[in-house]
Amino acid sequence: MKFGPIPTAEAEGSILAHSQPLSSGKLAKGHPLRAADIARLLAEEIPSVIACRLEPGDLTEDEAAERLSAAIQLKGLSRSPASTGRVNFYASENGLFLADSPVVDHINSVDPAITLACLADRRDVRAGDLVATVKIIPLAVEGASVESAEAILQRAQAFEVAPYRAHRVHLVATQLPSLKPSVMEKTTRVLEARLMPSASRLVSEQRVSHRAEAVAEALHEALQETQRDRDAPPLIVIFGASAVADAEDVIPSAIRLAGGSVDQVGLPVDPGNLLVLGHVGGVPVIGAPGCARSPKENGFDWVLNRILAGYPPDRAEMTGWGVGGLLMEIPSRPLPRLAATAKTDPAALGLVVLAAGRASRMGDGGRHKLLAEFDGEPLVRRSVRQAIEARLGPVTVITGHRGAEVARAIAGLDVQLEENADFASGMAGSLKVGLAAVEAQGLPGMMVLLADMPNITSADMAALAQAYRKAGGKVIVRAVSDGQRGNPVILPAATFEALKSLEGDIGARPVIENSGLAVIDVEIGAAARLDVDTPEAILAAGGILRG
Repeated sequence: MKFGPIPTAEAEGSILAHSQPLSSGKLAKGHPLRAADIARLLAEEIPSVIACRLEPGDLTEDEAAERLSAAIQLKGLSRSPASTGRVNFYASENGLFLADSPVVDHINSVDPAITLACLADRRDVRAGDLVATVKIIPLAVEGASVESAEAILQRAQAFEVAPYRAHRVHLVATQLPSLKPSVMEKTTRVLEARLMPSASRLVSEQRVSHRAEAVAEALHEALQETQRDRDAPPLIVIFGASAVADAEDVIPSAIRLAGGSVDQVGLPVDPGNLLVLGHVGGVPVIGAPGCARSPKENGFDWVLNRILAGYPPDRAEMTGWGVGGLLMEIPSRPLPRLAATAKTDPAALGLVVLAAGRASRMGDGGRHKLLAEFDGEPLVRRSVRQAIEARLGPVTVITGHRGAEVARAIAGLDVQLEENADFASGMAGSLKVGLAAVEAQGLPGMMVLLADMPNITSADMAALAQAYRKAGGKVIVRAVSDGQRGNPVILPAATFEALKSLEGDIGARPVIENSGLAVIDVEIGAAARLDVDTPEAILAAGGILRG
């Protein structure tokens, strides 16, 4: 591939390296220049363009990405079509993400033009989660490099998702006078929630005194039940009323008294240090640490998920978890990870109304566009009320500039208020604050609304949500006006990680364009593109300046 400036008159057949604005419409980056394009460029007196010419054997970025991705067996995976040199891979079912690091490293060493990035090995994933991406860096790459990388992918599985298998789970919980019954009830609920992604079920629960003999007897009873019911593999979980302090403590002693073996006492994972793993009659037994009474991620999740996926950890693996095992400072999402299960509606939405902007185009008069009145109602209240009346999910309003006044304007409405303290840095910060709220609500999709769009109605929002639900919650849905993109937009969980990397005064557009997901445009008319950023725009739209 040859890259650089090319005289416009000689550029036919080359690939445009940078987007080129024209009065007749922009030519996008990666666009193959044809005779008609050359005529347009010359008509606007553009003497040269930055472009690349393919040499014999070269492949375009999309051709290369498509070939490499086709070489990866889709084990528990689905993939997007190639776009802008990228193919994304998604989990097709709940399970454990498995990555072969040497294979991935080998791919990335073939040619700097070829990259493969994926999640860390043994990550818990949900159907629809983005797990890996193939990206071609330049606009074209040598065919020989693609062939070398392709051969590596055909010889070995670089990554896959091992689906969770439903288990029959028996719970044994020990009791002490100091342990409140309410704690034990919560423990059961949290365990059941952890089991939902695998469709496992809690088939028995025994509460016994905190003695090794009592626990061993409970283990025998659970094992007898496993002999009677063989429709799914069994698993036993023990919650002790007191933490394990020694390899001879109650839980490991009980496993040995029941005729079993203890594989590990203690993990280099925090929280989760005080876990016990053993086996009785071939049935895995987990002595859960106290932190497993909480839904927050801990070492218990690491062991449980591996067993549910058919990859039970051995001592060698568990002792190697120290690097990356400090989870205390990780902002784990307690409820979302447990709520995003097979029972969660995949098209469920949280609505986020962005109302934090500085209104910098309103001039020096100090008036705030969101406090302008339309039909006697502040614009921000009008927008938020429409979101509530759509009845699509919880509504979160992000405030920032003159946040107290905005909050007063929507007082009494059933919404969650979140402040973007860094509102001056731009829209990306507000998007991330809204996303955090949606994730905390355990919802797999987010509708983003701008508070300065006076003509968006609850019916418009419902039309977008209907299209999203029809597609199973696995697409991006965007409002358009006469085919031109506008707002609101609906973003599924597969875009959430990319949204978190946004910075500055940009919205979700780069995430939408690079996601690899299908984008469904819903025509709602002129309202999709009418926002009021200036006093003149407010008056023209029928508003009255206030505030």
